[in-house]
Amino acid sequence: MSESSFRTVLVVLGLSQLVLAAWQLLSPGSFYDSIAGFGTQNDHFIRDNATFPLAIGIGLLVVVGRPSWRFPVLLVAAVWYLAHAVNHLFDIGEADPSWVGPADFIALTLTGIVFAWLTYLSARSDVEAADARGAAASTPPPRPQDEEPPP
Repeated sequence: MSESSFRTVLVVLGLSQLVLAAWQLLSPGSFYDSIAGFGTQNDHFIRDNATFPLAIGIGLLVVVGRPSWRFPVLLVAAVWYLAHAVNHLFDIGEADPSWVGPADFIALTLTGIVFAWLTYLSARSDVEAADARGAAASTPPPRPQDEEPPP
């Protein structure tokens, strides 16, 4: 993936996380009614959970301009989404309406896989950059052409 494409993906994902967080913070009731119908509605808990996509979104927007920070930020996002998916798997049959459980599990798993894939790409890019730096450091400087010694 080109650097430009990678940055675009980071911006889109970062903004989507901020939109998710804003929805949870500003309208926890509609968030609960739409996709969080597990157990009794708790607006405080929903707003607490909004801090996760808020932090991830900010982190993703920061790493657009800081490639060396990408791996850890993307790794945290991948772990959070995949762990969140596992939690939803345990409660998959508890959602109301019933289709929300499987839909949430699939959405969280796919998002976690996307973040894991981006983490892999970031790690691969870091290794390639380190290899290039190492190769440049081990290459001797060009030698001047054989010259006749001064008289």
